[in-house]
Amino acid sequence: MHLAYPTVVAALLFSVGVYGVLARRNAILVLMSVELMLNAVNLNLVTFDMWFRDRLHGGQVLTLFTIVIAAAEVGLGLAIVLLVYRNREMVDVDRLRSLAESDDAADAAESGKAEKADEVEGAAP
Repeated sequence: MHLAYPTVVAALLFSVGVYGVLARRNAILVLMSVELMLNAVNLNLVTFDMWFRDRLHGGQVLTLFTIVIAAAEVGLGLAIVLLVYRNREMVDVDRLRSLAESDDAADAAESGKAEKADEVEGAAP
């Protein structure tokens, strides 16, 4: 098998992943695009490992490490996406410029604290 076929497929996968990261607004689709890019890297690692006929199979070992890192990235990324969705009720990446609460929510929280403090002071003997 020629070296060009898997490398071209890997380049196409990586290009689709880069496009997905840059063009998508949904955080879950961005995570999927990052996974496509990591899979393209894995394909290149295995391809060049087979091409160089390494006795230690370094490319395949690095591929296993990359798969483990990708699994951890997906777990952490989905946890962050779920937390953001619970707090903001959206996963639009363009609208999430900061992780701080919005000013309206902060003002409402402050007014709620002031009302509770007034209630506590009124209940004291």
